[in-house]
Amino acid sequence: MVEARRLRSARGGSNALDRLTELAGRLLGTPGSQISLLTDVQVVAAGAGLPPGSVGGESPLETSLCTVTATGAASLVVPDARADDRVRDLPPVASGQVGAYLGTPLTTSGGLVIGALCVFGPAPREWSEADVATLQQLAESTVTELELSALVQQYENDRIRWGLAIDAAGIGTFDWDLASGRLSWDEQLNVMFGYEPGTFEETIEAFSARLHPDDRERVTEALQQCIDTCGEYDAEYRVVRPDGETRWVHARGRALVGSAGSAVRILGAAYDTTGEREGAALVTRLLEAMPAGFYSLDREWRFTHVNAEAERLIGSSREELLGQVLWSAFPSAVGSNVEDSYRNAVRTGEPATFDTYYPAPLDGWFEVRAWPTPDGLSVYFLEVTERRQMQDRADRSARRLAILAQVSAELAGTLDAPTAVSHLPRIVVPALADFCIVTLVDPDGRPRDVASWHADPASQPLLERYADVRLDSMPVGSPVARALVSGEAVRESGETVLGMLAPGEARDLAQILHPHSAVVLPMRGRGRTLGLVTAYYRPGTEMTDEDLAIAQDVADRAGLALDNARLYNAQQQLAEGLQRSLLTEPPEPDHAEIAVRYLPAAEAARVGGDWYDAFLQPGGSTMLVIGDVVGHDTEAAAAMGQLRGLLRGIATYSDAGPAEVLRGLDASMATLQTGTLATAAIARFEQTPDELERGVTRMRWANAGHLPPLVVNPDGSVAELASWRGDLLLGVDADARRRESVVTLDRGATVLLYTDGLIERRDADLDAGLVRLRDALVELADLPLQEMLDELLERLVHGRPEDDVALVAVRLHRQDRPRPAEAGPNKVPPTVPPERGTA
Repeated sequence: MVEARRLRSARGGSNALDRLTELAGRLLGTPGSQISLLTDVQVVAAGAGLPPGSVGGESPLETSLCTVTATGAASLVVPDARADDRVRDLPPVASGQVGAYLGTPLTTSGGLVIGALCVFGPAPREWSEADVATLQQLAESTVTELELSALVQQYENDRIRWGLAIDAAGIGTFDWDLASGRLSWDEQLNVMFGYEPGTFEETIEAFSARLHPDDRERVTEALQQCIDTCGEYDAEYRVVRPDGETRWVHARGRALVGSAGSAVRILGAAYDTTGEREGAALVTRLLEAMPAGFYSLDREWRFTHVNAEAERLIGSSREELLGQVLWSAFPSAVGSNVEDSYRNAVRTGEPATFDTYYPAPLDGWFEVRAWPTPDGLSVYFLEVTERRQMQDRADRSARRLAILAQVSAELAGTLDAPTAVSHLPRIVVPALADFCIVTLVDPDGRPRDVASWHADPASQPLLERYADVRLDSMPVGSPVARALVSGEAVRESGETVLGMLAPGEARDLAQILHPHSAVVLPMRGRGRTLGLVTAYYRPGTEMTDEDLAIAQDVADRAGLALDNARLYNAQQQLAEGLQRSLLTEPPEPDHAEIAVRYLPAAEAARVGGDWYDAFLQPGGSTMLVIGDVVGHDTEAAAAMGQLRGLLRGIATYSDAGPAEVLRGLDASMATLQTGTLATAAIARFEQTPDELERGVTRMRWANAGHLPPLVVNPDGSVAELASWRGDLLLGVDADARRRESVVTLDRGATVLLYTDGLIERRDADLDAGLVRLRDALVELADLPLQEMLDELLERLVHGRPEDDVALVAVRLHRQDRPRPAEAGPNKVPPTVPPERGTA
């Protein structure tokens, strides 16, 4: 609880936690995400998708799902909150705000649980292992950010205390420009000499005016000697302040030499030495009490003072250091940024601030501040190794998340996972490897390399050729084969891999590419290895354990995407097979050619309610049916099969016309209580002996809320038989009146029945779709019937419809000629009479 309060107070106004909650929601696809810190109450530290005013608010622990998360040893996975006894009674669940919840504890590096990171949404959902792993990685980044913020605040507090300590020492500085005569000094000297702010005239005379009369000549001589010799200035004198108080001041300075070889400036510092022993003791006490290390160096770079904290940080006593030359005591500082910064500070008179790393025995990072003084250099320093480690952890975590987010972006929202996976080499290189090859396993179990990328563009053609030929040259014991069999990462040296390759082109290319080492990472799915990521490293680079973990995470995400695509394709094939199994091949009556098509929706593996049918009635009439059950799921498909069977039975037993068949189907649906809604259109083709002589056929049709048939006349013109708004849908009212329409067709005409998936678009209405369909039929009128339907599907839905599409069409060939070859053989049931009186 104490640790949570400390991290809560250090959170400040940082936007990092907000970015982490937004990233959690985006990666896991949830509308809400939240970071909570738990003390004696729950504090919402950051959140996305929360009600206004939630962030920063407090609530009792017993009402929070995050409290349940923090008390557990692992992540809290709740697919359906309302059915989960652990959380069902909590207010966020009871109010409907939380329907599904995934949370993971926030655990510090010391093992203390301080809160929770969670994502949630109002609807139930299943959480995958990848979802849990992603949230756990984000939780690590959250704790790292909180700890880093607390550490930075601690260091800032220390630096403030340094400044207060320096101010407490009462040291002032001055700068006398000899060319202009301007004497500049700081506020400390104003106080020391008794000048009110802004009243010092910045002249040597103003300085001399406050000197004790007995000291004025001696101080003037000391300054003149410093100017004449271009040397040092050292004087202790008395200052008489306006209130009559006399103070002792000790000043030291140094002349700066100009291009002409004479002094141009005197820089120095002064401090009040009244009560010298007490003042010296005070400075010593301040330096000893400082939370930072301090040491001073003279002009020969010898240690002249070392405080207790410096002893602790350096690991040497002041007795060992005093009098030693810095460069001898710490030889690794020679040639480093320490030497450059120190010498530049002494040369320019400007302070220096920098971070530096000193190797063993110190083996740590230090933040250093160096001030030039008249005596040499004063140095304050803090060890910041922990801060640097925390920063490095945060940087590595951000890098890992960036790579994983990029992989997720490539793979999310696509069902063409093999194509998306082929982009992986460009993500892996150069972040995790020098060059890379991605391998996929064919359905028959054979591996093939599908993509590669090299950090050096000049080597890319060589790598592509190597990927073309390497698998055929690898023995069964190669790293690729071992990784495929074991499903585990395999690391091998480049020399060993080269030795496995048989003499030939692959070996020659491998010698030119010259990998120092290689790691083969399996892309694992559910119980199988679906591919490999082979990462190569040139001499001088190597995969770290952290890089290996990130790369394997990338490979696992790709493997899961591949497996999802495999399962989707299998489900899609099963769904389509089920749908097609419910649809039968059409009959082949004499001089009538019937063609059918069914195309499932491209967006999801789901069965639908669209159907077509074509059959002969006992009297010899040909009947075409098109229908669409409301819905797109297995229930719709089952209802479609039931309605189709009922309609066929009614029509083939009763020999009834279209309107009567629809009325009978509506009555049967009511009796059987199917609870289904559907549209349907039925067309029956009839012919009397007189009509046979005249070469015409009657089409009797009825429409239950479906799109109307289209007729392509022998001259290529297209006729729409009626408005697409037909009679009432099936399943609404069993007593609804059903009407029939009759049209006479010339032999050679084509009749098309279709479902709305052929013409419906998200960006246009059905009327516009009908216009597109009619225009296409006019252009395709001369094509054979089978080709006409294929071309219609390609032009209107490009072979990938947004919704299911069912088509049934009949072409009435001339009866004064033999049945055309493209119509296929004449096949009719034995119970159906010969052609007279049929279509």
